[in-house]
Amino acid sequence: MRKSVVALLHVGYWFLYVLLWSVIILLIAASSREGNNSPLQTWRFVFFIGSFGLVPALCGFYTYYLWLFGRFLLQRKIVGLFSVGLLSAVGCGILSAAIIGLLFPDFSFFNEGLRSATPVTAVMAILALLNGGMGLVIKGFITWFNELKLKETLAQKNFAMELALVKSQINPHFLFNTLNNIDVLIGKDAARASTYLNKLSDIMRFMLYETKTEKIPLSKELEYIEKYVDLQRIRTATPNYVEYLVEGEVHDRLIEPMLFIPLVENAFKHSALREKENAIQIRIAITEDQLVFDCTNKYKEGAQHPQEYGGLGITLIEKRLLALYPKKHHLEISKNGDTYHVKLTLQQLWKSLAS
Repeated sequence: MRKSVVALLHVGYWFLYVLLWSVIILLIAASSREGNNSPLQTWRFVFFIGSFGLVPALCGFYTYYLWLFGRFLLQRKIVGLFSVGLLSAVGCGILSAAIIGLLFPDFSFFNEGLRSATPVTAVMAILALLNGGMGLVIKGFITWFNELKLKETLAQKNFAMELALVKSQINPHFLFNTLNNIDVLIGKDAARASTYLNKLSDIMRFMLYETKTEKIPLSKELEYIEKYVDLQRIRTATPNYVEYLVEGEVHDRLIEPMLFIPLVENAFKHSALREKENAIQIRIAITEDQLVFDCTNKYKEGAQHPQEYGGLGITLIEKRLLALYPKKHHLEISKNGDTYHVKLTLQQLWKSLAS
């Protein structure tokens, strides 16, 4: 929690406490004016009552807040907390009574011996105890909040590491295979090889720069998928091996980078039927507030199950969806015969500020 917020919590608590105590002071002052007390004596009594409420409260609150919480409550030493906490409250009461006695020596019950001072000290000890309890509550809330933020930060770092791990596992294989395919193509069709090389360059640029931002234009994500699909087509002689279709307006939509790419990569990894037309079908439909990603791929019976081979990528996608689209997404993965089907529905689309 930021220091400014912590300071605001303290200021807010003491504002409410002083406000409550001010009401008590006004009531006592009003009743004092009904007697023969002079205004000077009345105001001196007002300051006395204010100090009576504030000094033990400050002592108890910050003794519990700064010392007892970390020394006992945080370490779950409950017996020590109660015993030392009670002694601390009594000590605050005695100290506060002594301080107020020095500041206001003319008030009689501090000058009439121990019997007169004991009830006053007990009341101050109770005030210290009550405010000390509130100090524990506020310190506990701040500690809980800081631990929660720390866990979220660690989870985000772990998530980023997992994402980087998936990239490192996928990209080298794709890069080397594509370079080999382009190398073979150079001797057959140099112009076409140059086109594919430019697409590969665009893809690597996307991976290096675009994935560092929180959100990117949906058009860039889809452009990456299209170029990735084109590069995969080099590996087959079947013209319509892949069907890729996008429907709807994409120009003003934003999306988290690499949200669909692992699903597309899995489809190519596990599609063993490169000689068949429409062995892989990728359809993306965009409406005003919804996006549907639908991908099917054919594979040979008896081959390794796609979900087993690409489990890490699927797990990462599920984690990202839970974090980015809680209760705003639906991921359906199914297998029917020789067809593997993935359907992802996003029920919330971000719009760019320029739209």
